[in-house]
Amino acid sequence: MPIKTDNIILDKSKAFAIRVVNLYKYLYKNDDPLLREYVMSKQILRSGTSIGANVRESRRAQSTPDFITKLYIALKEADETSYWLELLHETGFITDEMFESVYADCEELLKLLTSIIKTTQENTKK
Repeated sequence: MPIKTDNIILDKSKAFAIRVVNLYKYLYKNDDPLLREYVMSKQILRSGTSIGANVRESRRAQSTPDFITKLYIALKEADETSYWLELLHETGFITDEMFESVYADCEELLKLLTSIIKTTQENTKK
């Protein structure tokens, strides 16, 4: 179980990264050779865990623009992750149920990151 903090985006991005690691293990080590996947699983592992890493790094940003940049990187990684999830689903490597669950979490991260970036930019202009 992930360690909880008082930071929602940090907690949710780390929990999502754990889900992505488990999805990678499922795809890479599947007992059914037809459902084993090596290329897209590595891509989603990289992008899906990078979201939380960049969110975590943003906590130590040197400035507000640096903070926004780190979160933009996390946002781009989340968008890429949603793409790999769509491909894995549309090619039959993950079920509808698996896709809907993890995709919803990814979409939530996209919305949270977008909101934080927008709010930070608006507050910086004041």
